[in-house]
Amino acid sequence: MDLDTVRELGPWSAHGWRDGDAWLAGGTWLFSEPQPAVRRLVDLTEMGWASLRQLADGSLEIGATCTVAELSAYPHPLFLPCCRAFLASFKIWNVATVGGNLCAALPAGPMISLCAALEGRCLLLAQDGGRRVVPVSDFVRGAGRTVLGEGELLRSITLPAHALRRRSAMRQASLYELGRSAALVIGTRDPAGGATTVTVTASTVRPFQLGFPGLPGREELAEAIERTVPPSGWFSDVHGLPRWRRHMTHRLAEQVRRELSEPT
Repeated sequence: MDLDTVRELGPWSAHGWRDGDAWLAGGTWLFSEPQPAVRRLVDLTEMGWASLRQLADGSLEIGATCTVAELSAYPHPLFLPCCRAFLASFKIWNVATVGGNLCAALPAGPMISLCAALEGRCLLLAQDGGRRVVPVSDFVRGAGRTVLGEGELLRSITLPAHALRRRSAMRQASLYELGRSAALVIGTRDPAGGATTVTVTASTVRPFQLGFPGLPGREELAEAIERTVPPSGWFSDVHGLPRWRRHMTHRLAEQVRRELSEPT
């Protein structure tokens, strides 16, 4: 879609941040609907940020401008399935960015699911040079809402080494054969101590995480979901009603639990 209100396209540092500015990376959401308040696009693709960078401690830093296609090639059992949850064409894969998916804060955003499940931490940059780090599970506050302040920027997401080493299982469901995710559940388990984390997304307005010292039983897991996700936390739109999303979440979570209980 043409953005006929835009008058300028420039780099991040040009003239500082002002009313009517919008960050531009992949632009898959930005150009998907009218943006009448936008007057200038601040281009992040010229920043030269590394898409994927392995840190000395084994952690993985994902640049906000890393594309879905680049991420999908990384050798981890969750990366490709989460990328496929987009149900998008190769064109989208090659322009859509990880950071853009997080900042759009759509409940069905699979990069939110992936990065939250792997204990990702967002590095945020303010216009005055300030920095802060926020867990991905807290970065998204609701459907279409994040913790970003005016002019604040998501620079990168770092996945810690211990989370990358955990055993994982994922289940996803859609109301339609090629529809967006209506429920997506990821479970991870520590190979040493057995501590388990279950991350619920897509069916809820924001990510919800459940932690257990070991592998939970069926009833324990079901009770934890009910205790953690409030009635207002279940998402509702044309892709699924809250009651159905809640049912599918319980079903998928039990499948994840069973998979994590099997011998490696």
